[in-house]
Amino acid sequence: MKYVLMFFETESYEAEQDIAFEAVGRWLAENADKITHWTSLKHPHTATTVRSEAIIDGTVGDGPETFSGYAEIEVADLDEALRLARAWPACPVVEIRPAA
Repeated sequence: MKYVLMFFETESYEAEQDIAFEAVGRWLAENADKITHWTSLKHPHTATTVRSEAIIDGTVGDGPETFSGYAEIEVADLDEALRLARAWPACPVVEIRPAA
């Protein structure tokens, strides 16, 4: 099954980014056989959001979490996707969604 793991940062995590960078590299290498694509995103202040009524500088939401990247994975089932998400060494929030 294909899933997308979406990574969300919090303000408190920003201080830990540099430390986590090395661990992320190891996680990517250890799971390379399951990852079909991944990318990280530039800082939220670089975002532009298009809504039907306007174009806005900035991100979609003003919540405490910021979408920072994703990995597309091919795994046997949701349980395996959950194991990968729990092992993610960086951002404190990982959302898992089935991919079409």
